[in-house]
Amino acid sequence: MVSALLRPPSVPSRRLVELPPVGQLPEGRMVDLPGRGSTFVVEAGNPEGAPLILLHALGCTGLLTWYPALEALGARHRLVIFDQRWHGRGIRSPRFRLEDCADDVPAVADALGIGRFTAVGYSMGSLVAQLTWRAHRDRVEGLVLGAATASFRRAPRERVALDAIARSVSTVRPNPGMLRLADVPYRTDNQWAIGQFRQTSPGAISTAVAEVGKFDSSAWVGEVDVPTAVIVPSRDKVIPPRRQRWLARQIPGAATYEIDGGHASCVMKADQFIPALQAACASVLSRTDQNRHERR
Repeated sequence: MVSALLRPPSVPSRRLVELPPVGQLPEGRMVDLPGRGSTFVVEAGNPEGAPLILLHALGCTGLLTWYPALEALGARHRLVIFDQRWHGRGIRSPRFRLEDCADDVPAVADALGIGRFTAVGYSMGSLVAQLTWRAHRDRVEGLVLGAATASFRRAPRERVALDAIARSVSTVRPNPGMLRLADVPYRTDNQWAIGQFRQTSPGAISTAVAEVGKFDSSAWVGEVDVPTAVIVPSRDKVIPPRRQRWLARQIPGAATYEIDGGHASCVMKADQFIPALQAACASVLSRTDQNRHERR
């Protein structure tokens, strides 16, 4: 995700990738999570809809990963987006652990008065979503996983891709002026996106890359017992599609949606990703409704 948006400040704007229009974004606020810290939270969509907690990709903010889908997804659902630890304006903890990121998810839900929810994760966020289900099964009603995998530890190609991201990030230094772009009017959509990216330091991204590389749910992901959908970008160069499909096959009853795009499809192929995301969420929520009805 990072490498598709990452460009040094000296690169002329005509060479920057063309992003979906940013438009009018919902306002966010800092929310205190007792005993954990404070993070930047954005609420959007239909407040009466089923709650979806959207978990962002590595090196991004919540808004940078999910902004193209907010309008379409928010028509029916209550959306919660927050910056995860060491990312954007997320919690600044002494160390970065995906397990801590997973524990932050129900803490955000508690702060907003949300009981059970569907966790929707993309790339790194999909790993956090899996861990959230494992640690908080009483809170997670469903899972939507995009550009996901069960493991990097035995996958040399993914490790090489992660190392390449870490090397790319290490060549870019934070620009204090760009760090403030999220709080002032921006002139172009690319400027806004770079400002969002600059909120996360290269050191934080490198640390997160190392932690992501240790993730392995292959021994227990087959135990997932909530409605699940998996979105597979068929041209993904970071996580090979075959490994994403393998993950989907391990989860009983998981629905799979494929799109013709790479690892950054949530933004760079938004025209294809958004319909797949809507269908995946609809599939999961219809099954959670059925499960709820059967329990009653």
